[in-house]
Amino acid sequence: MTPFILIAGAAGLLVGLSRQLNGRLSLATSPLIASFWNHLVGCVALTALGLALGGLWPAGVADAPWYAYLGGPIGVVFVALSSWFVARIGAVNTALLIIGGQMVGGLALDLLQSGKLSLWLSGLGVLLIMAGMVVAQGRRDG
Repeated sequence: MTPFILIAGAAGLLVGLSRQLNGRLSLATSPLIASFWNHLVGCVALTALGLALGGLWPAGVADAPWYAYLGGPIGVVFVALSSWFVARIGAVNTALLIIGGQMVGGLALDLLQSGKLSLWLSGLGVLLIMAGMVVAQGRRDG
């Protein structure tokens, strides 16, 4: 389990670094241009990796329902908005708001899919994240 925790932690650090870099690019250009270059360079790198490792076109990819591909456009919106917010409210506040939104969204999706959920525990997690946002904002203002 420890290797997975370390890899997930490293991925989180890379997400933070990516948001910071895109935020800086957004200040120099615009959130749309920053998002464009983020996705263009990412596409080239991912294509090269996929071609090198193989499996770029898995079996059944054409049979996937149309909505399975909505992650791409949603990701574009996410990167552009993240770039815009990091440049204006900082990386910590942006990350906390994003995580808070993910928690609320995940809570809603779990509730819709299964109907059963440890609502109080999940709700407490969301409240703690939002409290972290308030504390971080308070330190910045004070």
